[in-house]
Amino acid sequence: MAHHLRFQRIERGLSGDAVAKTLHCSRSTISRLESGESRLTDKQAVKLDKAWRTGGFFTYALWYARLAPDPQWLSSYTEFEARASLIQMFSGQLIPVLCQTPEYARALLLAGRNADVEGDLAKRLARQKILSRHEPPELWILMTENVLTWPVGGTETMLGQLTYLKELAERPNVVLRIVPRGSGESEALDGSFKVITVREGEIGYIEAPTGGRLVMDADGARALRRRFERIGAKAAPVDSTAGFIERAMEALSEHSGMA
Repeated sequence: MAHHLRFQRIERGLSGDAVAKTLHCSRSTISRLESGESRLTDKQAVKLDKAWRTGGFFTYALWYARLAPDPQWLSSYTEFEARASLIQMFSGQLIPVLCQTPEYARALLLAGRNADVEGDLAKRLARQKILSRHEPPELWILMTENVLTWPVGGTETMLGQLTYLKELAERPNVVLRIVPRGSGESEALDGSFKVITVREGEIGYIEAPTGGRLVMDADGARALRRRFERIGAKAAPVDSTAGFIERAMEALSEHSGMA
């Protein structure tokens, strides 16, 4: 789509500024769209189809593009993550990447048979720097109780991870709430996802084993945010989070004979 946008613009003898006026955006936005750094929104696709009389090409192409996994999903996602003002995430199986200790993350990468464990580990840890920068994003996390009790990496690694998670939950920009195992069936069983707020609006991300999928359209991202809110309705109050983590640590210690 990025290639075709540039091709269509050149075929019509239009400058980037002219296209920017059509889409009511900056010239730099057009450059990013043509380079693939940014992606067309539904409204932008409709405007191009109307202005250039394409027969709906960009609208249909955008629809089909969203059906397929994105081979560059991680770089696309982390670009938005790095400049987010608010990150809302639900995790049903694992401690989220932004909250992982090096030991916990390495255990997962080894289990996943990654070809470059140390290289991928360095990339994960680099993403966490956004939480310690000046004016870090707000991080709202919903996590199932199962995540706290699944002993990734062994007892010592998991205790270290839970200790760090408890410390992280005390930061003023972090809101961590636990969805109790006894809350029963809900959308929390459908898989992990995120909603990121950036200058352009909300971006959704749905996780998958072989590659995630970005949700760029406003309606799709809004639907994910509402799902986040519905799962949150079943979560325990934020002031009970430390208790959940402490009980998980006690159970882990008792099970391993460390108590």
